[in-house]
Amino acid sequence: MKSLGVILQIVFTHLISRKRQTVVAALGVTFGIGFYISMVGFMTGADNLVNDLMLSATPHIRIYNDISIDSVQVAERVLSSDNTLVEVLHPKPRDRAKNIKDGVQILSIIKRDPRVFGVSPRVTGQVYYNYGTSQIPGSVYGVDLLEEDKLYNLRSKMTDGSLERVLATENGIMIGGGLADKLHAHVNDHITVTLATGAKLVLTISGIFRLGIALIDNSTCYSTTKTVQKMLRENELYITDINIKLRDIKQAKSYAAELATQFGYKADDWETANASILVSITIRAVVTYVVSVAMLCVAGFGIYNIMTMMMYEKMKDIAILKAIGFDSGDIQRIFIGQALALGIVGGVVGMIFGLSLSLVIAAIPYHNDFLPGMDHMPMNFAGRFYVIGIVFALVSSGVAGYFPSRRASKVDPVVIIRG
Repeated sequence: MKSLGVILQIVFTHLISRKRQTVVAALGVTFGIGFYISMVGFMTGADNLVNDLMLSATPHIRIYNDISIDSVQVAERVLSSDNTLVEVLHPKPRDRAKNIKDGVQILSIIKRDPRVFGVSPRVTGQVYYNYGTSQIPGSVYGVDLLEEDKLYNLRSKMTDGSLERVLATENGIMIGGGLADKLHAHVNDHITVTLATGAKLVLTISGIFRLGIALIDNSTCYSTTKTVQKMLRENELYITDINIKLRDIKQAKSYAAELATQFGYKADDWETANASILVSITIRAVVTYVVSVAMLCVAGFGIYNIMTMMMYEKMKDIAILKAIGFDSGDIQRIFIGQALALGIVGGVVGMIFGLSLSLVIAAIPYHNDFLPGMDHMPMNFAGRFYVIGIVFALVSSGVAGYFPSRRASKVDPVVIIRG
C-alpha cells in the first residue's frame, strides 16, 4: 500500500494530463448542481409566496357557528311523542343564531393560552354594493383593525389610505382593490350598501388594500366591529367568527379539535380550509424534487462515463503501476480519488454558479398591481439546498468512480504489456 501523498500526486497527474476530459466531467457536475440549486430555490420560493398569500388572509384556526339544516321535520317531532296524524302546512326552518354565544368570554380564554400568538373577533355581514342600477354582492367584515394588523400585517397590503383613517372616520371602511376598480372608487369616496334586511347605509372609503387573492379583493371590505354591529343592528357582544394565529402553525389541527370540543362550535384549521391549494403545492414540490434529482443523476452518470473512458485510456499506466509494486487497493484509491476530485471541484463551482443564477433570477423585476408587496421574482436561498448539492456531488462522484476503479484494480499487467 502506497502513501497518501504518492496516491494524490498520481491523481493530480492523471487529471491534468487529460485537461479536456477533466473539464468536461467537472462541468457536468457544475451544471447539474447549479441548475438544481437555482431551480429548487425558485420553485420553493414560488411555493412560499403562495403560502404567504394564503396565510395572509387565512387564520390558523377559525371558530364559527356552523349553521346546519334541520333534518328532523316538525311532523316527525310531533309523531315521536304522539302517534296521531298531524298535517303541517307551509313548514319553515327554525331561526338559528349566526353569532357565537359568549364570544367575548371565549376570546378572553383563548388569549390566555400560551400557544396563541394573537386572536381577533370578527363580525361578518352580507351586503350588496350599489353601483348605479347594478348591485355587486360581497361581504363586510367588522374587526379589531389593530389586532387584525398584528395577525395579517394589513398595513403592508394597503395601496391607499391608512388604518388610522378608518378608525377615525365614522362608518369608515377599507375596500378591496378589485372591488374599488369595479366601483371606480377612491379614498374619501362614499358608497351605498344594501343589507340583507333591505336597509341601505352610506359608507366612507378610508383605505384600499390588495391581498393578491381575487376572491377577497373583488368582494370584501373591512371596518370596525362597532360599525358592522351597528349596520346589522346588533349589540356590542355580537361576534360571528373568532380568528386565531398560533406561535407554532403545526399545532393548528390538534388545537382546533380541542377548541371544538371545549366550546361546542365549529373550528377549522388552515389546512382544512385550504386543502385544494395545499394539494397543488405538494404536487409542485414533488415535481420539483423529481426533476432536481434527475438532473443530479445525469451529472453522476456523466462522471461515470468519463471515469470509464479514463480507465481504458490509462490501461498501460495501470499495468506499469502494478508492475512496480502498486496493489489493487492502490489502483482503486487512485480512480476513486480522481472521481472525488471531480466531484469536489464541480460541486464547489456548481454552488457558486447556482448562487449566481439564483441572484440573477431574484433580481428580475416583477411588478403586479394585485401584489403590491412583490417587486422581484421569488427565490429561496435556504442553505440546505447548497448542502444537498455538494453532498450529492460527492456521493454520486464516489459511486461513479467506484465501479471503474474495481475493474481497473483487476487488470492483469502482463496481458496489457504484451498488448
